[in-house]
Amino acid sequence: MSRLDESHAGEPHGVNLASRLNWLRAGVLGANDGIVSTAGLVAGVAGATDDTRAIVLAGVAGLVAGAISMAAGEYVSVSTQRDTERAQLVMEAEELRTEPELELAELTGLLRGRGLSARLAEQVAEELTEHDALAAHAEIELGLDPEQQTNPWHAAWASMIAFVLGALLPLLVIAFAPAEQRVWFTGVSVAAALALTGWISSRLGGSPPLRAVARTVAGGLLAMVVTNVVGNLFGVYLD
Repeated sequence: MSRLDESHAGEPHGVNLASRLNWLRAGVLGANDGIVSTAGLVAGVAGATDDTRAIVLAGVAGLVAGAISMAAGEYVSVSTQRDTERAQLVMEAEELRTEPELELAELTGLLRGRGLSARLAEQVAEELTEHDALAAHAEIELGLDPEQQTNPWHAAWASMIAFVLGALLPLLVIAFAPAEQRVWFTGVSVAAALALTGWISSRLGGSPPLRAVARTVAGGLLAMVVTNVVGNLFGVYLD
């Protein structure tokens, strides 16, 4: 391996970054939502009642409903995005068929806007057009890759599985922890899990880990505190 290859070994060469980020977004959001929503739900019910069966039943119902909701939401969202991308590609292909000169001039202008000289931009535009005009316009003009479109099923399954895995943690902890400390045990486990998901997302996305960890942990604990307070208030009222 050359020194140049070694210096860039950590960069995603040959990897579809948009696809990886789509999986990352769906997985991290699914896990975080599973942890936070289930933890908030069971903490709220635990604030209203000491009945372990009622708490676990509420958690299981929340897990199933949340997993299906996350999968459906991701499928609809990514399907809409893919339909939009396909419509843009179809429109661009039609423009290339009916107005090739204008499209070549447009591509040349876009390349000049990226810093190329007029002569070089014209040469590059002509060569890209001869090689694959649609791919060139899709990438430079639209920011798309015709060969690598988002897959709604991948996003849906990633989100659903991540949600279930995330939701199982607070559900199992609150089910088996001592009744007197169940909320505290759940809070600690949730904070640790959210810190881990925040760190993983920051590492895969290349962002500062401390900021990602802080915001995920703070949001999850805030949700637990609020729902537990509401549960306590309703529990006192219902009693």
